[in-house]
Amino acid sequence: MANTKSAQKAARASERRRVINGARSSKIRSAVKKVESAVKSGDAKAAKAALQAANPELQRGVTKGVLKKNTAARKLSRLSAAVKKISAKK
Repeated sequence: MANTKSAQKAARASERRRVINGARSSKIRSAVKKVESAVKSGDAKAAKAALQAANPELQRGVTKGVLKKNTAARKLSRLSAAVKKISAKK
């Protein structure tokens, strides 16, 4: 347990951030999974819509410090390529 008053306050703040960041990470993972499942099912329209919903979530994750910039860029690039691939098939 933290000994000083400032360390106790830092521990409380850290716990609040952990909970918030967990919720943000979960939201991002859910958005990415929606795109992946739409791609897997072959539904190009749903995949495009899910990708448009996932993009701001990924960018928000970068802004809030949950994801690194290049990680979000890589995920977005791979999702976009997958959506483009199934869109080209039809």
